[in-house]
This record gives sequence, C-alpha cells and structure tokens, in this order.
Amino acid sequence: MTKDVIALTEKMPDPVTVLAGLYAGGPDLRINALADGAITQLCTPAGHPLLSVEIPLLLQVPGEVSRLLGPRTQAPDTPLWWTEARATTALAEAERLAGSFAGRLATVLGGTVWPPEAAHTDVVPLSTQTTTAPAPGTTTPPATDILTDRAAIVIQDRPLIPMTSWLSDTLSTAITTGRALQIVTPPHTRLTLPTRNALGGHPHRWVVQHPASGYYDGLSGAELHWTDGAFTPTKDTDGKPRLAEAFHPPGNPPVAHGERQLLLTLRTLHPATEDLLLGDALETAWHHLTGAPPAGWSTAEPVNLPWNKRQLTDLARARAQQSAPTWLIAIGALEHPTIATTRITHTPAGIEEHTTLALGYGPDETVPLDSLPDLAETLATQHGLTSLLTTLRTARRDLTIPPHLEPPPIPVSFTLGPDSVRDIGLTHAENPTLDVTPIRLGPTARPALRYPLGDGTDPDAWTRLQQLNQHLGRRPGRSAN
Repeated sequence: MTKDVIALTEKMPDPVTVLAGLYAGGPDLRINALADGAITQLCTPAGHPLLSVEIPLLLQVPGEVSRLLGPRTQAPDTPLWWTEARATTALAEAERLAGSFAGRLATVLGGTVWPPEAAHTDVVPLSTQTTTAPAPGTTTPPATDILTDRAAIVIQDRPLIPMTSWLSDTLSTAITTGRALQIVTPPHTRLTLPTRNALGGHPHRWVVQHPASGYYDGLSGAELHWTDGAFTPTKDTDGKPRLAEAFHPPGNPPVAHGERQLLLTLRTLHPATEDLLLGDALETAWHHLTGAPPAGWSTAEPVNLPWNKRQLTDLARARAQQSAPTWLIAIGALEHPTIATTRITHTPAGIEEHTTLALGYGPDETVPLDSLPDLAETLATQHGLTSLLTTLRTARRDLTIPPHLEPPPIPVSFTLGPDSVRDIGLTHAENPTLDVTPIRLGPTARPALRYPLGDGTDPDAWTRLQQLNQHLGRRPGRSAN
C-alpha cells in the first residue's frame, strides 16, 4: 500500500532543501519534473518512479491542518508550508524514503511531519527488487497505484481522504481516458464532502477493504469483486447488487448524540458582464447562516487561500476563456463546520454557479430553519437565484462521510427564482396539485416562489418534492404572468 507523508514547515521549502531531501536515497536517483513543474518525481537509476512530491503549498487558512489531519496534529502556526510526498510501490523502501524526505524538510525549515511516526532523516539504501513498479517513461498519473483499461486505482491509508490536487488530476485523467476512479481504503477511513461529491455517481467508486466483509462500496454498500481490471458489484440470484454487512452493522447506529447536517443545493445565473463578481450568493448564504463569510477557498484540499471573491472570479474568467469550467471549495471557521463546493460554467444563458453548501450542528446547537425564508428571498431578489433546495439529515457534525449507511437527507423547502417562475408560468407554478402552498417572495410583478415541504424529520417530504417536480415539469409554456 502506498503512503502519503506531509511536511508542515515554518519556512518555504527552497529548491536546495528539497533537493537535499530527495537525495535521502542516494545521489544516483533520477529527478523528473511533471505537470509543468507542479510535481517532482524521484526515480530509480533505471527510471522506475519511487516518490512524487507536490509543489509546496502556502497554507493561509487557520484550522485546515486540524480539519484534514486531526486535532492532535502538531504543526506550526498559520501561515505554514504544506509539502506532500507520495511513496509508490516500486520498492519496499519507498515509504521510508518519503519519511526521510519530509523529516529533512522539517528539520531544516522548522516544523513537523505527518504522520509523526514516519519522520526521520536517515539515508535509505535502495534495493534492486521492484514489485509493481511502473515501467520507465510511463504516463501513469503520480497518484495512481494501478492503471487498467477500465480504472485508475488509488490506494489510500489515511484517516480522511481530501480532494487533493493529486486526486483531482487523477479524476480528470480518468474521465478523459474513459476510466473510472476507484479509491481503495481501509474501513476506518472517511471522505471529505468535496471528495464525496467528486465520486458521486457511476463509474467512480470508494472501495472499502474490510477484514471480514471483503471489498464493498463505501457509498452504496454494494459488495465488490475484482474482475476485468476494475472493482465490480457482486450480484445476488435476482441480479441485484448484494449489500455488505459492514455497511449496515446491526445494533450500531451510524450517528450518535443527535448530530445533524443542513444542506443547501443552490443554483444561480448571472449575465456575463465585465463587472460580475462571483461567489456573492455563496457568501450571502454563509453569512446569513453562520454570521461570518467563508474563511478560505481553493480548487483542491487543503484549502489554502483566504476568501476572496475577486480572485475566484478572475480564475473563473481565465478558465472560461479556455472553455473550461471552474470547480472550487470553500470552508468556514473550524469551530462551526461549514464547507461548500461550487461549479462555475459559462453557458449561452450566462454564468451559472451550482453550489452545495453543508453546515454541521451538534446536539446542543440549533439548526437555523427559521432563517431560511429570509435567505431564500435575499437570494431570489439580489443574487440571480434559479433554484434552492434545503434538506436536513442526521449525520456527523464534522461533515465527513464514513463508510457505512447514513440516513438520507429530508427536504425542508424548495425555492424557484423569479426567472424560473416566469418560464414555468406563475399561475401553473403557484397551483401544485398537492398539499403544498407556495409563498411569494420579492416584488409582486416578478415573484419567486418558496414551497415549504417539512421540518426535516418527515420522510414523506420526498414524496411531496417528487410530486412538485412532476407538476413543475408539466409546465404549459412561457406565461405572461
């Protein structure tokens, strides 16, 4: 199994120090630059990859080390430098080589290593016995452990799997080459919400290796087996996926102590003007529900940049000029778990922002359901709201995803923005054929509609939402109302 080792240092890792760390395995190793210099790869003299090191990242957002590596992790105060090394399975000594690389950086630059037991500064003599080393000159992404015609397999052994730039690049490569990304972890591992969202849907999978249950999908619970170069569901006699017992262990409730998550699925549309500033709707929702703006943003985890709408707008504009969407992550203060992912696309209709915002609450904290109507109206009248779905679920306050069954979210309300109401027709949208009475928001001449569906505890709210969607989908056409 491969191993990730991270150096957390007070000073920036300069090229000389990085080079000294890389030569922990001796002076005969080869060094290659990949991904336009963003990744440095250490190889055997024969060219087999040993160690891949990502370009050092200046971490400016407080709490990120604790969020991703655990509250007991010792690290310098923010800002600090995060340098991640990934050992391959090319040689048995590769993991110790990663620990020596990180240990040398921490010793010279001041700092610590995660995991702490990996740190040392010894020279690591390398044997000539390779195992599954990729052939010299292969184009396998550095984070990929096994590459087949069907899947890119990434093996991870860390308590929490973030959507790092490693994983993001591997996912992008897998998609463009027609492969599935399959992340293999032990059963104690959890996913961050961005990683969960990125894996959402076939063919990508979270493969949990359980000592008693074998392999199973950590999101669906389906038993898995290896066939034809990928992990595939095991079927029962009726041809349906067989569920692993470890996914829903008897007598072991998935969430204890009344922890909950409030989830908002938010879509906005803006004209593509020069003065457009993206992230406004997300910031408004964040401030409305927490009393503060986001703490930071980035295009991968760890989230390293202080929150700045101008910077993320500039990035989205630059990517739009390349006909590419922008995907970003935002996080809040550590004491109030809040995280969001946003996908920004340039379409013929304008600039669309699709956001998933999650907030965690403990048993003694009040979920601010009463503030949702005012938030919906603000988004509808000031921020180009297309639609807003709010749901509530029983789940971990820290917003991480464990590899076992969790109760599904339950709808609280659904809101249509004024343009959506106009397109459907006000009369039709205002008269659903079910026991849901919409509430008008905003100006009379151009209203939005909010549909209350429940308090987040009634499973029948899903039926009401489904019926509402069916009604709204049977729109009679554009109305003058």
